[in-house]
Amino acid sequence: MTATTATTRTGLLARKLGMTRIFQDDGTHVPVTVLLLDGLQVVAQRTEEKDGYNAVQLGLGKTKVKNVSQPNRGHFAKAKVEPKAKLVEFRVAADALLEPGALLSAAHFAVGQKVDVCGITQGKGFAGGMKRWNFSGLEASHGVSISHRSLGSTGNRQDPGKTFKNKKMAGHLGVERVTTLNLAVAAVDVEQGLLMIKGAVPGSKGGYVLVRDAVKRARPKDAPYPAALVEAQAA
Repeated sequence: MTATTATTRTGLLARKLGMTRIFQDDGTHVPVTVLLLDGLQVVAQRTEEKDGYNAVQLGLGKTKVKNVSQPNRGHFAKAKVEPKAKLVEFRVAADALLEPGALLSAAHFAVGQKVDVCGITQGKGFAGGMKRWNFSGLEASHGVSISHRSLGSTGNRQDPGKTFKNKKMAGHLGVERVTTLNLAVAAVDVEQGLLMIKGAVPGSKGGYVLVRDAVKRARPKDAPYPAALVEAQAA
């Protein structure tokens, strides 16, 4: 079963704090990535009638008013929320729209649920073929001198007489949008607004990541729909 637009609920925007481990009841430890929901609020909603599609716009973090453009100041003022450092949109079903100003909770995801995490990978600068594409390199001996980590041949001779486009060569590595599928939610700390995802997720420490229900797995029945809100938790 896969998620469809008709049953899609919003994902979450979080900030990556780093990695640690948690211990289970039997004493085994699980490596986890810690994600922080720093005042995650709904800033706006898009509707089929007005915008041609259904979505919610989420904002995370705080920024100084002087660093916000005049149009965005009006945008935040309309929603009656403080200026946010990062904005993203999630497509949702018509019955999963949220009102601007709503504060989302880490309880949005259930422990053990499978999620997809999207982030910008760490930049590694200019990298050679072995690091960038896992090339094996040239031999250590048998006539190879100096160029042990070189690419080797990049084309033929007179025919075709050129190097084809998209040839795997040395170049800039990292800073790409990558989505890792089917990661498990290891733990949730609602009070501190923390999500702990089993294993590694794309991105640098302090970077922003998007967490959504796994598209290739069924959403668990105990996951709140359309969302888990802080006000609802307090009530």
